[in-house]
Amino acid sequence: MFNESDVINSYTRADAIADGTLFDASKVAREAGFIIPVALTQAVMIDCVLWPESVATRKPGTAQDEDGRLWDVLYMARLAVARAGDSQRVKYTIHRVPTEGTGVAPVEVTLAMHVGPGDRGEPVITIMQPNED
Repeated sequence: MFNESDVINSYTRADAIADGTLFDASKVAREAGFIIPVALTQAVMIDCVLWPESVATRKPGTAQDEDGRLWDVLYMARLAVARAGDSQRVKYTIHRVPTEGTGVAPVEVTLAMHVGPGDRGEPVITIMQPNED
């Protein structure tokens, strides 16, 4: 007979990082002032961080790179945490140059930062788009 405590399948945060569903940004996040692990969803990485060579070629002179874009996501998250207090989920905005099209003007994007339990119940942060869980 099936028991509620019987685990049929589990998908951990470590699994998500290993398969690319989440990107571990903890090292840079520590530099931005975070003291617990931080990961970004694949959607945030694609929309707000990645800056492929093909985009750099199409948008010359924008002074964009992935390190700087990641820093912007994390630094603005850190500022949002300082203002939010004890909330488990905080929305915040960044301005980023979109990768699509030829425009080089920064566009405001809303992100959500969620504090929840990690694989062993420890606090972790996940930065995601507002429509992601």
